Amino acid sequence: MSQDIATATTRFAPSPTGRLHVGNIRTALHNALFAMRHGGRFVLRIDDTDAERSTAAFDQQIRDDLAWLGLFPDAQVRQSERFALYDRQFERLRDAGRVYACFETPEELDLRRKVLLGRGLPPVYERKTTDVPAPEGLAPHWRFKLDHSAPITWTDLVRGEQRFDPALISDPVVRRADGSWLYLLPSVIDDIDMGITHIVRGEDHVSNSATQVQMFEALGADVPHFAHEALLVAAEGKLSKRFGAIGVGEMVEVGLEPMALLSLLARLGTSQPVEPLATLAELADGFDFAHFGRAPAHFDLAEVEQLNARLIHQLDFVHVHDRLPEGATEPDWLLLRGNLTHVCEFADWADVLDGDLRKLPTPEEDRAFLAEAAATASTLDWSADPWVTLTTALKASSGRKGRTLFHPLRVALTGRDSGPEMALLLQRIGRDRALARLRAAAA
Repeated sequence: MSQDIATATTRFAPSPTGRLHVGNIRTALHNALFAMRHGGRFVLRIDDTDAERSTAAFDQQIRDDLAWLGLFPDAQVRQSERFALYDRQFERLRDAGRVYACFETPEELDLRRKVLLGRGLPPVYERKTTDVPAPEGLAPHWRFKLDHSAPITWTDLVRGEQRFDPALISDPVVRRADGSWLYLLPSVIDDIDMGITHIVRGEDHVSNSATQVQMFEALGADVPHFAHEALLVAAEGKLSKRFGAIGVGEMVEVGLEPMALLSLLARLGTSQPVEPLATLAELADGFDFAHFGRAPAHFDLAEVEQLNARLIHQLDFVHVHDRLPEGATEPDWLLLRGNLTHVCEFADWADVLDGDLRKLPTPEEDRAFLAEAAATASTLDWSADPWVTLTTALKASSGRKGRTLFHPLRVALTGRDSGPEMALLLQRIGRDRALARLRAAAA
């Protein structure tokens, strides 16, 4: 199976039983990027057949989270609205003898598994002969009948050649006794109906794919390409609940940019460099499952933070102006962005630029120096480069250099130990405000 195709149709199929987290955000992103790169379609399918656990609130939240991430599906469907289609295809399979009724209780099945394991045999479901009478008054559950005549094979876009012996796989239950659906068969029916060409998901679905290959074939459909990706783990080991639960809500709360997270998730598990890219189109360019390895992909939130800072340092004003305080200007954004790690930190600099600083205690040894700085600054031509002129004069008169020269001036003028380049910042602060701050610090 080659990725060299003209178009692709992919799908992201979350269950509305919770918010999106890092793992399924990565799955959604890779489906979207692959479809984008190949000029295809990205479909959102809400898998809400579990009526007891699915909620309308989580359904909407998933859509809102995808929108915040900038992932906009080309089509959206809900499984709960497609039961008539599932019934029709189920009848086709039943008429063809590919689904059959079973009547064992969970307790009976569990006991039989233990017996088989005790004999050193694989705990595979044992089909009953057709002449076994159905228990009276007991509704059946339904299994898909696997064909044992040939191995199940496909070429996975991540894992390479895959081969399963169907005789070592239990016939999967596809419908419960109450008529409700399990995941496997409706998913295949949807993939056929929506023309899905590529199924991209975690490696924990590999055995599901083996049974679904035969379901596609039983329904007379082409089998899509599969890409089973290595699962995410935390940097220090297994992806814990704390890391696994990190999602859009937490990202918004700490002020992270969507593209910082997506830039990491697009390259995690590959040898490609992780770079803070500003658009999905840039991420899609060159996206290829051939770059992904089979080793677990290590996710570290600290890397997202680092990318977030690097991304902000290159963001243009047009991309952030609606999130800045009223009256913020493009020159101010360009002045400060290189010192920010989150956009919301811009507001913290309002007093430095235009307000009154909280007076910090000045070390005794710096007071005379700052008084001299105020006197010198009052004589400067502020239309030129007052910072260079001021520090050059003070270096000559005081003998100070390096940190002992620059640090007291920065603290007196900004109230901070670090920040943007002082030459630009001093011009923005202006003569009158700068003189007042130097005099206050010297007092």
